[in-house]
Amino acid sequence: MSLWIWLLLACALAYAWKLMGYFVPARLLENPRMSRIAGTMTIGLLASLTVVNAAATGQSLAADARLGALAAAAIALALRAPFLVVVLAGAGAAALLRLAGWN
Repeated sequence: MSLWIWLLLACALAYAWKLMGYFVPARLLENPRMSRIAGTMTIGLLASLTVVNAAATGQSLAADARLGALAAAAIALALRAPFLVVVLAGAGAAALLRLAGWN
């Protein structure tokens, strides 16, 4: 089977999975516990994606400027900075670390 067939199959399965969401009863979605679980899962998935993208290159761990950028952004978040300041702090830290030679 070619790559295009696998890609089309994956698209069809993703669409079918999304379509299944319409069959979930409304009373289940209105439950406060379900809302809390969905919010927590979203935060957890986004945090894990961020850490994996910052600390890994392919199959190995990488200690480079991305970790410094993540630390700077985390400090800005801890200080309750606005989102734009958090992004600029991370980008600035990465730029400075790369300028210093930490690739």
